[in-house]
Amino acid sequence: MSFPDHFSAVAAQYAQARPEYPPALFDWIAAVAPSPGRCREAGCGSGQATRGLAAVFAHVHATDPSAAQVAQAPVLGNACFAVEPAERCSLPDASVDAVCVAQALHWFDCGAFFAEAARVLRPGGVLVAWGYQDIEVPRALADANAVLQDAIRPYWPPQRADVDAAYAGYDFPFAPLAPPALAMEAAWPLPRLLAYFASYSASQRHREATGRDIVAECAPAFATAWGEGGHVPLRWPLFLHASRVASPCSPD
Repeated sequence: MSFPDHFSAVAAQYAQARPEYPPALFDWIAAVAPSPGRCREAGCGSGQATRGLAAVFAHVHATDPSAAQVAQAPVLGNACFAVEPAERCSLPDASVDAVCVAQALHWFDCGAFFAEAARVLRPGGVLVAWGYQDIEVPRALADANAVLQDAIRPYWPPQRADVDAAYAGYDFPFAPLAPPALAMEAAWPLPRLLAYFASYSASQRHREATGRDIVAECAPAFATAWGEGGHVPLRWPLFLHASRVASPCSPD
């Protein structure tokens, strides 16, 4: 099965540059799952969310169709990583308490993926998909950030619009659950922020189309605005969609 592959060529950079999800997210997933036994993570990439899932589930089966991304995954004693598409995995029927997707559902064939989630989830199991939207930077960096974002905007893949819309209109297959309001927050030095911008699929597509490194071009403006601050606070709003498979005792 083919898949939109925007990150294999920069897998190591992607693994180092992406922000961390808040522990409260994983605590909530474990709390709504029928048990903290086994979780399947689809589209795991290089394992940004896998660490958090492995902290709250006894075992995580993490999959991604990109072998280059999986090669960057961390070694976790209770997680296994497999090169498998989101729409088809090697797990048996009714074998997991949760199916999770972090910042990846927009790349999937959702109909096929939802059918696979229904196959592997136990009765009462939960499907949780989440993502994060545009980075929020301090006011001092706003102008430099706007120049960069404006330059790469035409180069985002079309699926980016689904993230901007927080997956509005997706036909999630099970009974909805009300998720908490969460955000990712970090304090980064300038090189880390620039590496994050360089890991964008839009930055890569801009470079391929123009031959220019737009992040390097914008770096002096960020450095001037940064001043002597060291680390600056950054924020990414999170959106979550969660739903539960009906159990035999459920009126659903």
